[in-house]
Amino acid sequence: MASKKLTWTGRVISILVSAMFIFSASFKFFDSPQLKEGFAHLGLPDRMAKPLGILELSCVVIYLIPQTAVIGAILLTGYLGGAICSHWRVGDPVYTHIVLGILIWLGLWLREDRLKPLMPLRGSA
Repeated sequence: MASKKLTWTGRVISILVSAMFIFSASFKFFDSPQLKEGFAHLGLPDRMAKPLGILELSCVVIYLIPQTAVIGAILLTGYLGGAICSHWRVGDPVYTHIVLGILIWLGLWLREDRLKPLMPLRGSA
């Protein structure tokens, strides 16, 4: 019973994290003033928006497919690493990105039993 609850908790976390990425990616497909301002703040050209949106959506799809979820988590973690570097370089806070990365792996760890032997959580002795 507890295993089923953990699996569903992991699925919910994974879906919420994925929704955040989908929301973020969707903005990259619209030529809005906020997007231009955000990219200018980060020192990125506007022409990078759509390719980044496609990359972000692709990583999320790979993460949501159970058979490819681990590679999806690796890809999303790499994507977040680039986002953290971009934001940190200009002095923006990166806490949200770090929490998002932790939630990517927590959600996957809870829903994927094969990861538990590879990444064991250790209790107190």
